[in-house]
Amino acid sequence: MKKIGFFSALILPALLVGGFYLGGPLMWLIHGFVFILVPLMDFAIQKDMANIPAGEISAVTKERFYRLITYAWVYVQLGVLLWGFYIVATFTLSIPDWMAFISGMALVTGGIGITVAHELGHRKDKLEQRYAQVLLMTVCYMHFLIEHNRGHHVRVATPEDPATSRKGESFYTFWWRSVKDGFMSAWQLENERLRKKGIVPISLHNQMIWYQLLPLAFVGLCFGLFSGVSQRLVWEIPVFFFAQSILAFSLLELVNYLEHYGMERKKLPNGNYEKVTPLHSWNASQRVSNFLLFQLQRHSDHHTYAHKRYQVLDHQEESPQLPAGYSAMILLAMFPPLWFAVMDPRLEKWKNVQLSESVQ
Repeated sequence: MKKIGFFSALILPALLVGGFYLGGPLMWLIHGFVFILVPLMDFAIQKDMANIPAGEISAVTKERFYRLITYAWVYVQLGVLLWGFYIVATFTLSIPDWMAFISGMALVTGGIGITVAHELGHRKDKLEQRYAQVLLMTVCYMHFLIEHNRGHHVRVATPEDPATSRKGESFYTFWWRSVKDGFMSAWQLENERLRKKGIVPISLHNQMIWYQLLPLAFVGLCFGLFSGVSQRLVWEIPVFFFAQSILAFSLLELVNYLEHYGMERKKLPNGNYEKVTPLHSWNASQRVSNFLLFQLQRHSDHHTYAHKRYQVLDHQEESPQLPAGYSAMILLAMFPPLWFAVMDPRLEKWKNVQLSESVQ
């Protein structure tokens, strides 16, 4: 049953395509599923707090089935995005239709696509790394591979990490800081990598240069092909591509915001920070959301053991627990007064419990 559950991610592109052809209010089908039906199902269905038995972890990790789902998603996303280019190049859309279509595509490319890219980007296999790059190219966020793996995982829950939200910081303030500083950090990390190898940073060996050029080349190629076939300059394609990209990586930043809100690692007398543990990330084990997001919500275990594949991530009971799954928490984060009212007391209560336990 759990294997079948991971196919639920395919519901999103099906709703996007079906909603478009049904037209009218049904173009918002995908939004209703993600932000209404999924939270309701998360609430109604019992949480999944079961972990893979220790003796079975190695076998489950090696099962090709779980990899093939993520590999298949790469082709699904490319196909859906190219179909999106065809739609905006061929159909005349009203402003409400544009809004529904762009944001719906972002739920596919950002909500699921970046999640899959995150999973694949943690692997050493070259094919998986390439697949991660392709997915992130379609949302103009390829530098995430550098900053997330070599920056965020090292500096998480410290003031040095752009992707760790501070207590009392609204999502909108966080978004600007995380996007800007994360991009600059990726440049610095890549430049440092090249200097250690004795390579001049401003060269074709610099991944960051390629990561800026490849999305432009991709949308430029699609723009040229569709313009040639349509015998006009299809301006709708770059507008659509960059708009859905911004919304897609904003979804990523919303997830970043809620995953580590208010988390802090202690600074040791030697100037280093304490080791990352399950106590430094918010955990959520809502069953439906975890199927859709390939268990990304078991984020506490992911940060503690970044090498673990999604299918063997554990529920960590000692971690701070989100009151709902990501779909509901994303909506909450977009309204700062509501977010602070729900999360700040929960954060303080959890910290007080941890403090009292450490004293004992």
